[in-house]
Amino acid sequence: MPEKVGVLIPVKAFDAAKGRLAEALDPTERAVLARQMATTVVAAAAPLPVTVVCDDDRVADWAQSVGAEVVWVNGPGLNRAVEAGVAALGAEGFDRVIVAHADLPRARQLAHCATTRGITLVPDRHLDGTPVIVVPTDADFRFAYGPGSYAAHVAMAERLGLPWRSLHDPDLAWDVDGPDDLQGVDQVDWTLPSTTTPQSSD
Repeated sequence: MPEKVGVLIPVKAFDAAKGRLAEALDPTERAVLARQMATTVVAAAAPLPVTVVCDDDRVADWAQSVGAEVVWVNGPGLNRAVEAGVAALGAEGFDRVIVAHADLPRARQLAHCATTRGITLVPDRHLDGTPVIVVPTDADFRFAYGPGSYAAHVAMAERLGLPWRSLHDPDLAWDVDGPDDLQGVDQVDWTLPSTTTPQSSD
């Protein structure tokens, strides 16, 4: 029986995302950019099923609008959110999960990250962060996002005795944290989707 693989994308509230871009983008532009990048990552997951883990109503509505399932977590904390999402997918029968950050504007494909067993780590272009990681749902893998997460995740894989590989993908390695990273972003439509209901003319 083939493995069941899913994609998990942790998504922060759009209006609170990307604060480090404040010197380059105003709050509305940051929200638009965060939403656009997250939508790009969802599209890159095809044909695999996508689950978004979040704690925000607007993000949940967006996730459902792009065909993703939603796992709710209470309160902030990326590591806790991802671990909750992986556990939820494991309970649903998924064997492995591709955890992809939502700020990858060059993402085009994610499925190739899960072509081997064990742990797959996709480092960022600075070899510091881990924008994409593939883990078995039964591995009890503990996530350590933040500065130096790539080395921390390598150490975790080795501590668990799991085979691991480093997959260098220039598109998935380009995440957006600071203003200098915006050069990796395609042209953006800086208008938010309407959330209002048209008034009747009757």
